Amino acid sequence: MNPMYRDLSYLYLDPSRACVGQGVDAALLEAAANAPVLRVRTAEPVVIASVELLFNHGQYFVRTRSKDGAEGIAVASDRASYLHPLLREQIVPYFLGKDARQLEQLIDGVYGYDNNYKLSGLAFWCCVSWVEASLLDLLGRIEGRPIGDLLGAVIRDEVPIYVASGNRGTTPEEEIEVLQGRMAETGARAVKFKIGGRMSRNADSISGRSERLIALARKTLGDEIAIHADGNGSYDPDFAIEYGHLLEDIGAFFYEEPCPFDHLEETLAVANALDIPLAFGEQETSLRRFRWIVERDAAQVMQPDLQYNGGFIRTTRVARMAALKGIPVTPHISSGFGYAYMLHFASYIPNLGAFQELKSGVAETGGLFDPMLQVQDGVMKTPRGPGLGLDESVVRGMLRHAHTLW
Repeated sequence: MNPMYRDLSYLYLDPSRACVGQGVDAALLEAAANAPVLRVRTAEPVVIASVELLFNHGQYFVRTRSKDGAEGIAVASDRASYLHPLLREQIVPYFLGKDARQLEQLIDGVYGYDNNYKLSGLAFWCCVSWVEASLLDLLGRIEGRPIGDLLGAVIRDEVPIYVASGNRGTTPEEEIEVLQGRMAETGARAVKFKIGGRMSRNADSISGRSERLIALARKTLGDEIAIHADGNGSYDPDFAIEYGHLLEDIGAFFYEEPCPFDHLEETLAVANALDIPLAFGEQETSLRRFRWIVERDAAQVMQPDLQYNGGFIRTTRVARMAALKGIPVTPHISSGFGYAYMLHFASYIPNLGAFQELKSGVAETGGLFDPMLQVQDGVMKTPRGPGLGLDESVVRGMLRHAHTLW
């Protein structure tokens, strides 16, 4: 065994949060998930009057308004370009006329509305997450508090990041150059690269690429850089274990999604066979399946996506279950605005992983915040303003010329 894997507290930003988690059963995990999340102080109802989807400068915005004139604005991913009919027809009608202070119950209720459970999955929950973020921004602006205070308490104002590359068509040498460039731009001391071919039934993207990249990464980047590797569901258990051993040999930080995301038993078998911690949960949208993963220790790092999983409230439930078992959370993020949601989540979650993912998007949207968001010395500050912390004047200026999709 590589000595670094004897004590997995290194996975945490705050190692004191690590615990063994013995004696934690499904009932305790369920109780943790069902404990109240949202904490609002507003005494009067905040009735949701409208939900709009707007587009400008390559960005999709969800704007919510209350009957009293309060406004919330969130940024959706570019998936809104093809998911907006689902958002308009199946999700928005449920929220209209409801009290935004009951957002936690609304997130659960929209699942059953008009048989929406038949649409369950990433597409559905992405749409819900955008509405949730906009309503959290609305509530935060009413109360003058950031999202982290609405969902617990802000306990940190900066987050170390790892830079990620989505490349699979590069040679190992080219990929190392890409990662070195991103490290130079951000000051990051942690990286993640892709191995395998992505849901490829054991095939590599380029013959021999993964083995050579794993070895070259440590040799070139040095012993002080934390190396993460992402399989994107490329392998069956035998292949996954083989590549896991290669990653153990270089002391990689964690090994992400080696098996297809819905192959839970196979992922558990890989976790049991390896010392290197597995990171898992990017594609998951079921809180019950998250509970299965946590209870069985099928992953040693949980990676729910704040959009794919339906937003902050549902992802906080996952984090609470993980905390009972001594598992840190490092949410997966999409490119674009995903980093901003990650920063808010990281501001209040106690069992946060040591490094959080950063792909791209800061250059395009960091200026929407006051103060502006940027990376310095491998660290990002969390947004400080009310709600999402957006610069109201900048965003309103963009939306004045936005195209309304409905």
